[in-house]
Amino acid sequence: MAVSARRGAPLSLEEITSTALRLMDEGGVEGISMRKLAAELDVNPMSLYHHVESKDALLRMICTTAAERMHLPPDDGAPWQDQLRALALAYYGHARAHPALWIHVHNHPEIVADRRMSMWQVLDRVLRLAGVPEEELRRTSDVLHAFVSGLVLSELQGHLPDDPEETARNLDTAINLIIHGLGGRG
Repeated sequence: MAVSARRGAPLSLEEITSTALRLMDEGGVEGISMRKLAAELDVNPMSLYHHVESKDALLRMICTTAAERMHLPPDDGAPWQDQLRALALAYYGHARAHPALWIHVHNHPEIVADRRMSMWQVLDRVLRLAGVPEEELRRTSDVLHAFVSGLVLSELQGHLPDDPEETARNLDTAINLIIHGLGGRG
């Protein structure tokens, strides 16, 4: 790891991605530049290139690591309905906490399509518990993702009120529709 003469400590990927996510939260994708990030980290901009090759690579890294920070429901034996509700709430909460990140991800379908992300793995696990056949997992998970994403987008764009109680009711309605639709399985 490169050590900056100014800071005296090596950079870590965690520090880089956390700071970059904060910058994105504050100013959107436009609020991030390698120079601005370097200034926030008190390093020479060239120091960042020891860890990430470009701004595009940095944005991909932010998206990947931010998804890993989502509080996903554990495989604790809870009913699949409860796990699905917990996953939808975690996704929703993460999207609302980081709207610029969420919009960036959804403007880059190749990021959302990365099925190695833990969110997709948890969703597939829950859908298997619900009795969704293997050949239907991808389609079902894509539809569920679109459903909850639509709810988030509607709120972000002002089509639904930004009121925590109303949001909870809307999300619960969406989740109940999903659960009802899968209710014949499992």
